Amino acid sequence: MTSSSLAGLALPLGEHLAAYNPSPDAGTILGVLAWCASAAGVGGLLIVGIQMAIQLRRGEPGEGGAYFRGFFFVTLACLIATTAGPIVAFLGDLSLH
Repeated sequence: MTSSSLAGLALPLGEHLAAYNPSPDAGTILGVLAWCASAAGVGGLLIVGIQMAIQLRRGEPGEGGAYFRGFFFVTLACLIATTAGPIVAFLGDLSLH
């Protein structure tokens, strides 16, 4: 994009963006998504555990690192998804003034 095409995106001098006020159902939606993310996290940890149990006797060197990586990614994704609601509540009004 050139600077002339970006100039058309700017607001006129002195104008502000409208504040975003989500509906009261936004908290409910974030709560449901947090529970779904927790359930998906538990499912992911079960899948990683099942993979470990199936491959127990194979014994390849360095194989544990692959399972630890899977465990780490599932746990990290679950942590990020479940803390989205509290982070949004902590930040409060996110309108651009």
